[in-house]
Amino acid sequence: MSITDLHPGGPAPDSPESADLPGDGMPGDGPSGPPQELVTDVFARGCTSRAAFEVVTSKWASLALLALGEGSYRFNALRRRVEGVSEKMLSQTLQSLERDGMVTRDVVTTIPPRVEYGLTPLGEQVARHLRGLADLLEETAATAADAPAGSTDGASAGPAAGAAGTTAGETSGETSAGDLPAR
Repeated sequence: MSITDLHPGGPAPDSPESADLPGDGMPGDGPSGPPQELVTDVFARGCTSRAAFEVVTSKWASLALLALGEGSYRFNALRRRVEGVSEKMLSQTLQSLERDGMVTRDVVTTIPPRVEYGLTPLGEQVARHLRGLADLLEETAATAADAPAGSTDGASAGPAAGAAGTTAGETSGETSAGDLPAR
């Protein structure tokens, strides 16, 4: 990480480009203005955690973190656990998660050499939150699958099932899902 990564709003304070800027070299700072803080709001473009957020919320990274939440895996065992991921995609995903401090890569010096992947404390926290989300989605998917076709119980079946039971009056705003009789 370079100093320009820490100062997304302009050149580094000690760079030649900052010589004509007032204060500590940050745009908008006066001679006595405070230095710019790191942005820690994931909605902000300059947020330092946004790249990690993008990695974690990708399909393969989320599934890899969920699997590693069960315990350490060797590469091929992890690939079998996360069905459908290619060797190249899993390798890139694990490298990104390792770079972001969520996954550890332990090389065991045996013959033949063995590599195991596990979670760091940060990775364990993220995996716990993802597990809660996965449990919720699995539960609602099971509930939606159990609901009779055309059911309008939006509370248990989710938005997709509610859309299936939509009537012409409902789409024009005359009634709501709660006003429709149960079938």
